[in-house]
Amino acid sequence: MIGRLNHVAIAVPDLDAACATYSGALGASVSAPEDLPEHGVTVVFVELPNTKIELLYPLGESSPIAAFLEKNPSGGMHHVCYEVDDILAARDRLKAEGARVLGDGEPKIGAHGKPVLFLHPKDFAGTLVELEQA
Repeated sequence: MIGRLNHVAIAVPDLDAACATYSGALGASVSAPEDLPEHGVTVVFVELPNTKIELLYPLGESSPIAAFLEKNPSGGMHHVCYEVDDILAARDRLKAEGARVLGDGEPKIGAHGKPVLFLHPKDFAGTLVELEQA
């Protein structure tokens, strides 16, 4: 069921500084920022040969990333994203296994324009997991 690692998301308190670190010090290709109001975030993707790093910055005071940064002022890893072939089949299988799907359980369109779901971190060794339909 689980596919390749799509990205690792890192919440950052200063998006410009994080972009400068990845593009300057690490020499990575960094995308332009993209606001995703429906998710309450601004995202930037750092392209790597085998995956991506997603830099998350809060978009508005009610952003879930703002709450994350209140608890983790320096930022930190927010979630990992795995690809699945069929997000509805993956959701149904995971729910049958006892995993908790966050929100209303229906996929939403993510940063790549594809359906995504989030799984409760307590069901996955303390890690928030995002599934994205490949």
